[in-house]
Amino acid sequence: MTKLIFGVVADDLTGGMETAAMLVAAGIECGFVTDPDLVGSCGDVPAIVIAQKTRVIAASEAVSMAANAARALLARGTRQIFFKYCATFDSTDQGNIGPVSDLLMELTGADYTAFCPASPALRRTVYNGHLFLGTELISDSPKRNDPLTPMTDPDLVRVLQRQTRARVGLLAHSQINAGADSAGHAIAEAAAQGIRYFIADAIYDRDLDTLATLTCDWKLMTGNATIVQHYPDIWRARGLIATAGRPPGLRAVGGGGVVLAGSCAERTLEQVAEFEKIHPVLRIDLLKAEHVAATVRDALDWARPRLDRGPVGFATSGPPHVVKMAHERYGREGAAQLAETILGRLAVALRSVGVRRFVVAGGETSGAIVEQLGIRRLRVGPYGGPGIGTAVTEDEDPVALCLKSGKLGPVDLFATTLDAMLNPEAVN
Repeated sequence: MTKLIFGVVADDLTGGMETAAMLVAAGIECGFVTDPDLVGSCGDVPAIVIAQKTRVIAASEAVSMAANAARALLARGTRQIFFKYCATFDSTDQGNIGPVSDLLMELTGADYTAFCPASPALRRTVYNGHLFLGTELISDSPKRNDPLTPMTDPDLVRVLQRQTRARVGLLAHSQINAGADSAGHAIAEAAAQGIRYFIADAIYDRDLDTLATLTCDWKLMTGNATIVQHYPDIWRARGLIATAGRPPGLRAVGGGGVVLAGSCAERTLEQVAEFEKIHPVLRIDLLKAEHVAATVRDALDWARPRLDRGPVGFATSGPPHVVKMAHERYGREGAAQLAETILGRLAVALRSVGVRRFVVAGGETSGAIVEQLGIRRLRVGPYGGPGIGTAVTEDEDPVALCLKSGKLGPVDLFATTLDAMLNPEAVN
């Protein structure tokens, strides 16, 4: 059996799918499951992603779920565990990036690890330990108003230190720019002084390449999906995996197509507006949706006569003033849970009337919908750019999914992705 080279513990489904899609695009066969108990059914593959909806749950619960995932991967003999989280390091002082990392350090026996959320191509960069979105500190960007994980402190050393008892330090850009060997010496010296966690500066793609070379043999690495693209060439150069083959495509899926948008990110709002130029969209007002069953029934009744004419969309998302009113009535977590419950149950109802193609906007929304649909394993297609990763269930009656981060993807993603699901070979 092929040795498991890379085991990913992802804190949401959109990021997990993106990670798997990057590996597939690099010619790495990758299993993708949402249930650690299914790791054994992934077959003879060099990489497995376990994606669970843990980003904004209580730290104790996230630690328990991550432990189950990591133990399943370690039981398969994985060479390395990779803890995947968001490029914007979405986490409050009560967040779970620190506690989950503490748990993974213990399980893997790692002496230290690094944190690399940067995605230079998307202008998510880290310098002097500070996270930037473009030219803005994250604390000056729209992320400061995120309804679930407002990022008000740009210094990731401080952010992470408030979540863990392990000492947190900085792997500075000057050290990374000097090369992997030099950076390794700097880490060894700092580790001798008790530093266990290193926030890694990264401004350019070449920084990610250096970090991947540095960390390829570590028992534990953490970060955003972008650095994962830099590992396969290193594995091949070291003879750990075979040369790259053509990425396997996904099978075509017919049936109705829908968009389910729960994210309130500016990009998702733009994408909904673009989709609505051609296709009907039902905007679900959470302030009038306290009775979930009735809301879902009314939404399904609205959709039935329209689905025969093409894709339709549903959105619980809205501009900041609408979100604020929902938070005032239900509380921040209550509003999010209500939206996820409505869209999750609506997805089940839509599948019952023939919908087989789903584009879902929002990490938490994606997790809720996949859970409601009872999907536990997916075949992921090759990466096509931020927010464009797609997957298909392996059932006799397949369902095609695109699970999209709220902040990512081109403005016309919804319609083009639904069309591509009908003929994926045309875009692979």
